[in-house]
Amino acid sequence: MRKPALCLISLALVMSVTACSRSPRSSFYTLVPQAAPPALSPAAPSVSVGPVTIPELVDRPQIVVRVAENRVEVLESHRWAEPLKSEIPRLMAQDLGRMLGSSRVSSYGQSAGADATYRVLVDIVRLEAVPGDTATVQALWTVRRGNARIKGESLVREKVSAPSYDQLISACSRALAGVSSDIAKAIRADAAALP
Repeated sequence: MRKPALCLISLALVMSVTACSRSPRSSFYTLVPQAAPPALSPAAPSVSVGPVTIPELVDRPQIVVRVAENRVEVLESHRWAEPLKSEIPRLMAQDLGRMLGSSRVSSYGQSAGADATYRVLVDIVRLEAVPGDTATVQALWTVRRGNARIKGESLVREKVSAPSYDQLISACSRALAGVSSDIAKAIRADAAALP
């Protein structure tokens, strides 16, 4: 008689502990273009963005934040809605299209960019998010037009306006837009110098 009663009590305890230990609800985030919608120009260049490489540290579904000089935290319940290696090139293409006033800007892998005048390759060497403080993007980039190459480096820091993950991701979007702005300046300067 004691064994069945003990088993039932044990089962009830396990079920109550399991019910209380549900995993927290995940939040999903996306990067958002920052440039104003374009006034399209028929003379605007065609551009293909990508490939874009990102550090393996942040190439994961979870958002990674820096909590100390030598320590990061992988946030299991705060995740990217899609992989950064596909979202960042698309975001940069949207920002560049708006900055250049061109409807002919696409990200790597889209067939629309096969005959683009300019190809943009980006190596993001640092993508760092510090909650309540800053988002930092450091990138090396190359703009190709035929055999011509323009190389550049961007280091953009954006303040986080409030201690929330929504604001942290917004700062990341602004920092990436800063890199796109540097690239857009290089493309405009090169296009203006063409005969």
